[in-house]
Amino acid sequence: MVEMVAVVPQPPLMLPQLTAGRAAESEPMRAACLAAASRLAAAADRWIVVAADAAGRRSMDHPVGGTFLGYGVDVPVALAPGIVGTEAADLPLPLLIAGWLRGEVAPHVVAEAELVPPDLPTEDCRRLGAELAARADAAPDPVALLVVGDGAITHGEKSPGYLDGRAGPFDAAVASALADADPDGLLALDPTLAGELNAVGRAPWQVLAGAAAAGGHRWRGELSYSAAPFGVGYHVALWQRLR
Repeated sequence: MVEMVAVVPQPPLMLPQLTAGRAAESEPMRAACLAAASRLAAAADRWIVVAADAAGRRSMDHPVGGTFLGYGVDVPVALAPGIVGTEAADLPLPLLIAGWLRGEVAPHVVAEAELVPPDLPTEDCRRLGAELAARADAAPDPVALLVVGDGAITHGEKSPGYLDGRAGPFDAAVASALADADPDGLLALDPTLAGELNAVGRAPWQVLAGAAAAGGHRWRGELSYSAAPFGVGYHVALWQRLR
């Protein structure tokens, strides 16, 4: 059964080694992510990481590792204990982030990954979420979801995607749904708009919504961070299943 869900963003600046003098801007986000991952690890020793990747739909149900060398620092990370050196694979950024968080706060955790294309239709996201919930229900031990993805990249003229006035309302809707543990609010996000804003978290968030809605459980939401310090929407949240 899915005991808890954590939502985190995927900036390379998650790593202190990559802040290059911008630590003050990134530290609140990083601290919120580490705190969320710590609470996730307290809830379950097994994680399913849900993230978007342009390479398309695939599952990684075996231990994998990687490195941030492609982003400028050779920091190895893994999704399970015992993955070293030559076993490292070329992981997409959100899985590198997941591996780094795991290594920082929960090195005992074993994580598998479910990657989806950023443009996966809402109904397919919902269906995958329901499948993950059913898989968790069949597991002998508690399972947690770590959902990785960014909001709009268009929150200012110096943002990666320049300025788009629709970014503010879009990420405000995301923040509200995450704070209220509202699956319907996440499922209402427009995939076309999300694509135009390059909000790669939309599909993973809607997978989360499908998982949360599948069992008819009630959830308590907690939004610990929501901002766009580098012109990109970052959200950190926890959903706790109510008994």
